[in-house]
Amino acid sequence: MSISLSKGQRIDLTKTNPGLTKVVVGLGWDTNKYNGGADFDLDASAFLLHEDGKAKGADDFVFYNNVSGGNGSVVHTGDNRTGEGDGDDEQIDVDLSKVPANISRIGITVTIYDYESRGQNFGQVSNAFVRVVDAATNRELMRYDLGEDFSTETAVVFCEFYRHGEEWKFQAIGSGFSGGLTALCQNYGLDAK
Repeated sequence: MSISLSKGQRIDLTKTNPGLTKVVVGLGWDTNKYNGGADFDLDASAFLLHEDGKAKGADDFVFYNNVSGGNGSVVHTGDNRTGEGDGDDEQIDVDLSKVPANISRIGITVTIYDYESRGQNFGQVSNAFVRVVDAATNRELMRYDLGEDFSTETAVVFCEFYRHGEEWKFQAIGSGFSGGLTALCQNYGLDAK
């Protein structure tokens, strides 16, 4: 049975699921009907973070234009440009057993593409969620529904995976940023230009 998490909650991922190495991080959302007519193109990204909480280069940043990082341990499965359909809108595969030893956290984020010209923000997004699925069994292990806490933000850190000794843990974050992907990259130590 899947565990439903609330903001800030932490959970043991590998300790409570012995043998777990590969997970699928599924992200989904709906857009409210009062939008300005343009499609909402939300983009999932993963930031592979060193002990100082920063990414150091291209191999530490996985998104639709750089679909693999961490020596192939984190893979973006494709860009959904409209959010149409039920279930996961975008997915990121993570092989926890292959994440480089110098990576202590993996931040999973979602940003709104071209938010400025389209006049879009997370206040116009509803039913946003992140879920973690055991890749071997296709069983949903946990889910975090973001709720309706956002208004003008254009980027959200959904969750983080982090090392605790030899184990991996998961934390529901739900932290919003203004400034889209550029602001997130700066937060994580990268130049988005």
